[in-house]
Amino acid sequence: MTGEARKITERDEKYLLRRGVAEIIVEDEMRGLLRSGKKLRLKEGFDPSFPDIHLGHMVSLRKLRQFQELGHQVVLIVADWTARIGDPSGASATRPMLTEAQVRANAQTYMEQFFKIVDKAKTEVRWQSEWFDKFTLTEVLQLTSKFTVAQFLAREDFNARYSDGRPIALIEFMYPLLQAYDSVAIEADVEFGGTDQKFNFLVGRELQSMMGQPPQQCFMTPLLVGTDGSQKMSKSLGNYIGVTEPPDSIYGKTMSIRDDLIIQYFELVTDVPDAELAEFRQALADNAVNPMELKKRLARELVTQLYDKRSADDAQRNFERIHQKGEIPEDIELGTKSGSILQDYLVANRLAKSKSEARRLIEQGAVYINGKKVMDANYIFPKDTIIRVGKRRFIKST
Repeated sequence: MTGEARKITERDEKYLLRRGVAEIIVEDEMRGLLRSGKKLRLKEGFDPSFPDIHLGHMVSLRKLRQFQELGHQVVLIVADWTARIGDPSGASATRPMLTEAQVRANAQTYMEQFFKIVDKAKTEVRWQSEWFDKFTLTEVLQLTSKFTVAQFLAREDFNARYSDGRPIALIEFMYPLLQAYDSVAIEADVEFGGTDQKFNFLVGRELQSMMGQPPQQCFMTPLLVGTDGSQKMSKSLGNYIGVTEPPDSIYGKTMSIRDDLIIQYFELVTDVPDAELAEFRQALADNAVNPMELKKRLARELVTQLYDKRSADDAQRNFERIHQKGEIPEDIELGTKSGSILQDYLVANRLAKSKSEARRLIEQGAVYINGKKVMDANYIFPKDTIIRVGKRRFIKST
């Protein structure tokens, strides 16, 4: 639990506590810990019900990496115990009940993505089941006795549901308590996550104080707006950029973001210096730069960070060939045999999830055959046909 971190400079401290940060509770205490030289235990928990990581998650994960580079210890909590319980009430669609095998598989997928951003060698992985499998009913009741229903109804979503007369299952009150106990179990100094986790972080802070530990600091990062330009990035909304997507997909999706989000993306998910960002901001305000050029820089930064420079070069070359010169990709995927009806072919090659979705794409004019829009779902085509769906999905029939 002990050890020392690298002494922090004033410049490091400013960058660490300002860039890509929404709120810190309590900031003065956080500064004191950083200046003390103590090796801090940095808690990041995840629900293995949903193992995929996108750029929205990267905001806090990049902060973890920055702390690691100063010598601090990341502790990754796998919420395997609560994932196996799920939400039997059915009141929440976000907590399906999982088997132990499903939890392990999801956790493995998550960690493969997590360690694309956070240093694996400087991360301690802990499973909730280490402590909760040993919990007795007495310990559960003792935990619940430390907080009141009124305190939990102060949480925004609980309060809204209670006011509307919508049900709240008792088990839902347990999740913040269990997450808080995770902080006690690992003796967390700081807990990281988005602003939507504020209530849970504060419960952890209070529980630690009740149990004789120094209260953790709550380090909250902004919620990244998704590619739709309006809501937070989310896989369920389809407005996300996944960290393990192919380089061409990451590059292309980045190029599709709204111009007014360029600076936010640079600030939250790249290492481009603040001084340079100030120049970008001014250039955009003065109409002195084409936003597309800044998006290309942003897309390159992201692909390089998640893959490497060569992948970024190839992704940019492919984007320019396809979208600016109207050409097709060099490494186009080969599909199944030709002679099929178009809507069936899209489904067989995973370009559409169902026949109804395939028909909708075709009728909306999103499908092209050899560069020409086709709006007949029953169209039959020969071999060596290039099919494009949307802007970035290509396949060649064989």
